[in-house]
Amino acid sequence: MDRYPQKYSKPLKVLAFDFGTRRIGVAYGQSLTGTAQAIGIIPATDGIPDWRRLEAMVDNWQPDVFVVGLPFNMDDSESELLLRARKFGKRLNGRLHKPCFGVDERLTSFEARGELLRGESSGAVDALAARLILEAWFDGLPPLPSDAEPDPG
Repeated sequence: MDRYPQKYSKPLKVLAFDFGTRRIGVAYGQSLTGTAQAIGIIPATDGIPDWRRLEAMVDNWQPDVFVVGLPFNMDDSESELLLRARKFGKRLNGRLHKPCFGVDERLTSFEARGELLRGESSGAVDALAARLILEAWFDGLPPLPSDAEPDPG
């Protein structure tokens, strides 16, 4: 899974996912502003998302691309969860026909827990982790070419 598009000609609308076996956190953002917001969670059963709910979110937010957090181990080795997150990204692309990119998500859930108030749900952690994943992706996204077309809205 590539980290960034080879090139792009307009600002991107993006849905990002913090993959988990029971819940998948979701965030939305735009490359023009480089900002993201947590928008919710999608229930999953052993890593298989509620595809109807996911597709409804995609219909509602109309993203150009997807970003999936890749949970590398701290020593850069690959975990079982990383392999499953990549598989989820491939399925997103195959089912919804939009490019899907991956970004290292180490410590995002830990950071998200630190930002939340005590007592908030674990679903809130997942959605906030998705926001942090997307913000990290925007931070590394190459700038839009100067001859790019403006975003029509």
